[in-house]
Amino acid sequence: MKAKKAGVITQIVILILIIYAAVTLVTLRRQVSEAAAYQAELQQTITDLEVKNSQLEYSLKHSGDSDVLEEIARDELGLVGPNDKVFYDSGK
Repeated sequence: MKAKKAGVITQIVILILIIYAAVTLVTLRRQVSEAAAYQAELQQTITDLEVKNSQLEYSLKHSGDSDVLEEIARDELGLVGPNDKVFYDSGK
């Protein structure tokens, strides 16, 4: 009778260990999935910043070019050339 009781306790302990291992595995998989998503987000941020950095390098390298200066004046400062025609949208 004692051998049978020890077998039941052993089975309960093994069942508890299996449940613990399964819960731990599911938790780790979720953490790995979240880390992979975060890594993809960071990689996209890096790519965006590299593009912006190369644009800034180009602007800095060609800062004396009249075409670049004209583009900056038009896009960032809203200036127009002497022969340009300006149209205003009155529908706003």
